[in-house]
Amino acid sequence: MRQEAAVVKRVEVKSNGADDAYDLRKYGFGECEMDCGSGTSRLFSLWPLKIVTFSLSLWFSVKTEDWEETGISSLWSSDEDVNAFDDYRCSMPWLAVPFSDLESKRALSRKFDVEGIPFLIILQPNNYREDSIVVDGVDLIYRYGVQAYPFTKERVEELLEKEKDKHKNQTLRDLLTNHKRDFLIGHKIPKQVPVASLIGKTIGLYFSAEWCSPGVEFTPKLASIYRKINQESSLNGHHQDFQIVFVSSDHDQTSFDSYFRTMPWLALPYGDPNIKTLTKYFDIRGIPSLVILGPDGKTVTKQGRNLLNLYQENAYPFTEARVEFLERQADEAAKNLPKSELHSGHGHRLTLVSEGNGGGPFICCDCDEQGSGWAYQCIECGYEVHTKCVRVVDNGP
Repeated sequence: MRQEAAVVKRVEVKSNGADDAYDLRKYGFGECEMDCGSGTSRLFSLWPLKIVTFSLSLWFSVKTEDWEETGISSLWSSDEDVNAFDDYRCSMPWLAVPFSDLESKRALSRKFDVEGIPFLIILQPNNYREDSIVVDGVDLIYRYGVQAYPFTKERVEELLEKEKDKHKNQTLRDLLTNHKRDFLIGHKIPKQVPVASLIGKTIGLYFSAEWCSPGVEFTPKLASIYRKINQESSLNGHHQDFQIVFVSSDHDQTSFDSYFRTMPWLALPYGDPNIKTLTKYFDIRGIPSLVILGPDGKTVTKQGRNLLNLYQENAYPFTEARVEFLERQADEAAKNLPKSELHSGHGHRLTLVSEGNGGGPFICCDCDEQGSGWAYQCIECGYEVHTKCVRVVDNGP
């Protein structure tokens, strides 16, 4: 239901949030309480497997994911029938709890608060302290692969520190070139545009694909804003200070070509190895997504799409100072808004809210785009829309 979307599909729209990416707590160290009094975990009273020297991974899933055999892993299946379980298990080189053992599966799901799959818990050998348990192993494997082994707190700290240093020292050339290519592709002749020509500009990395309906809907809006930003730059004597690079997730060249023709900016070639690298580097979990790089090549924000939805071309150049200015501006404008409205798209009266009095990041139930700050919200059911999306019901005189 659309009303539920405003409550469940909350999103983060802060300008940066970069420090959170290097927080060890994101992988759950110390979040799971274990009974260590006797040197054994209560986990093993639920599942009678003796662990001696190997790490143990608890894998809740119904969909195959790439996984390196780095210790003992065990599948807790959520498949609907034994045939699906058997087919899925054939692709795995590790152990599994029998499909019929519902009691163990339920107990472990409760123990580790499993709310969605795939879900991977990693325990250390002979070490069941709560600060040694990884409760977000899927993310760890996705981001670092086999480098994450042996999944200890110390190893993860090391990887996070390396990643932090890499982001701190990143350059446009590092991100967009490789040993075989130092150019991007455009629409005009010559179609090869040197990456070096973009240095000193604000860059948007646009992650999208033709098969992604939200991306197809957002692209024309982005194109319009892109043109307005550069038109304004031209009036101020600057030439195209803002450039966008399409980072495609299309499944084939034909789809890429068709989608790229709708865009007035540059792109990485279809199938380029940098595409996968950038997706992991910026931890892209959903598309469309717009990462903003400053003139120095450093990351300004990963929330470019959200900021454009909120502020359109006024969001440029997306800096923290700019966003803070726009937020203050929005606060001033909200003083003149009605405290409540009847919206034609909803049956209940909507109340004006902000982050300080019940609001926060949300998905607009009218335009399906992200929002934050001031909004009109249904206190009864959570329905929420941008203030600009309200279509006021005229009740007459």
